[in-house]
Amino acid sequence: MKRVLLLLADGFEAYEAAAFTDVLGFASTYGDEEIEVVTVGIHPVLNCTFGFKVVPGLQLRDARDDDFDAVAVPGGFETAGFYDDAYSDDFLEVFLRFAAAGKPIAAVCTGALPVARSGVLKGRRATTYHLLNGKRRRQLAEMGAEVVDESVVRDGLVVTSTSPATAADVAFALLEMLTSPDNVRKTRHVMGFT
Repeated sequence: MKRVLLLLADGFEAYEAAAFTDVLGFASTYGDEEIEVVTVGIHPVLNCTFGFKVVPGLQLRDARDDDFDAVAVPGGFETAGFYDDAYSDDFLEVFLRFAAAGKPIAAVCTGALPVARSGVLKGRRATTYHLLNGKRRRQLAEMGAEVVDESVVRDGLVVTSTSPATAADVAFALLEMLTSPDNVRKTRHVMGFT
């Protein structure tokens, strides 16, 4: 069984997080291999971008890297306090450790920014939110990433994307890194994507 650490900052976008839980959940149920998604945060209760609350399955301090095969991070809104958690040392160290261990990192939209801030994207191809007059992409470049104007960008074991609309694509990319292209095809079919 594979396990994915779904790293949730206060102010995260629920839709982006749900893409991981749904795609990997469908793959676990109908695919070739069981995959468990564990929600992890640094607060006992997290506020989503648009107002509802989530109780993470684990506190980050209790999550052991060795228990996970990959880390996934949804983006969020600055006005909802996303960057307070996302730019914390606790979050940034997760990305550094997973990269050093050669484990996949998947980030949707502004979730790429804390990955970049950790240093993991320095000199790597990546993307992030494309609107706001390019503000988030400029920030990504300032953190050392080679910004690419594509909706989903994979550089080695790191995948980043531009917007909430790409969340399922990122989840499928992570599924492929953890299992196989055939498993992705099977999962896309049972979910009605093909």
